[in-house]
Amino acid sequence: MSVISECIGRQGLGGIYFLHGEDEFRKEEAVKELINTHLDRETRDFNLDIIRASEVDLEHLARTVSTPPMLSEWRVVVVQGVQHLAGTAKSRDIILDLIESTLPGLVLVFSGTVPKGSKAKFYSSLKDKSRVIQFDPIRSDDIPGWLMEQSVERFDIEVDAEAARAMADAVGSDLGVLSQELEKLAVLASGEKSIKKSHVIEVGITLSSQNRWQWFDLVGTRNFEQAIRTLPALLSQGETGVGLTIGLSTHFLRIGLVLEGGVASLESLLPPRQKWLARQVVSQAKRWSKEEICSSLVNLLRVDRLLKASTLSDQHHLEEWLLTLRFQKDPVC
Repeated sequence: MSVISECIGRQGLGGIYFLHGEDEFRKEEAVKELINTHLDRETRDFNLDIIRASEVDLEHLARTVSTPPMLSEWRVVVVQGVQHLAGTAKSRDIILDLIESTLPGLVLVFSGTVPKGSKAKFYSSLKDKSRVIQFDPIRSDDIPGWLMEQSVERFDIEVDAEAARAMADAVGSDLGVLSQELEKLAVLASGEKSIKKSHVIEVGITLSSQNRWQWFDLVGTRNFEQAIRTLPALLSQGETGVGLTIGLSTHFLRIGLVLEGGVASLESLLPPRQKWLARQVVSQAKRWSKEEICSSLVNLLRVDRLLKASTLSDQHHLEEWLLTLRFQKDPVC
């Protein structure tokens, strides 16, 4: 369920919305959902106004917001780039007055970006009177989960974890591009149970020979030889020793959580878009002891220090750590 659906489920249709944050794609998708939820196609032309705050005349904005719905229960007014109205006392006062005196049947949507560190009263007043939804950029580790979520919500088809990770690694964090590619994949895999990595290849997305998530799984399943063989390719694709060390530490801490407190302990701490990882981590945890995980994490801390201070290559330090794991006996933490 989308954040807009959840919000309407809690507070009902209509209302004033303040959509802010740096993720422009998800803000735009939220605006589209609000429009589609409140307006039908037959009367949309009479009841929808999309206004750019940087270009609007304030009197025109006031007239637009004061116009009642025509042949419809709802009227939607979208004000894009609302931060452009925060600069003068006059524009601030007009916006806040409009909020206080909105007509029945009006859906007023403010969309914009609050400047970092801003303590302007305009934004706090806007938040106090609105249904506030913040759209921060999705972290790279959350993108596979976002793809799985979007595929089910929009196309009613699942994406295999391997396919989602391959897409995220190949395409990057541009949600607009990812969304377009996901739509192509949904058409290609129509009639099948899920979108697989083979579909990602078939649709023409160029995949790297190795991605960081696959590599962490190699280490987690104790396939150290393959991890050593593929490490140079991973580093040549732009990964850094410090970045991989941080990722490995997170991966091993999760395995440790399973060993210490079971799957419930891990699931309670995984971010919402990474819950799907639990089954995978549980499977890998069966190959490790608590002592091995503890020793591995202590050695990773040493690797991190060496990477930041030594003149030797990132590959050298990570290979040394992997070889230590492969041949260690009776680890002591």
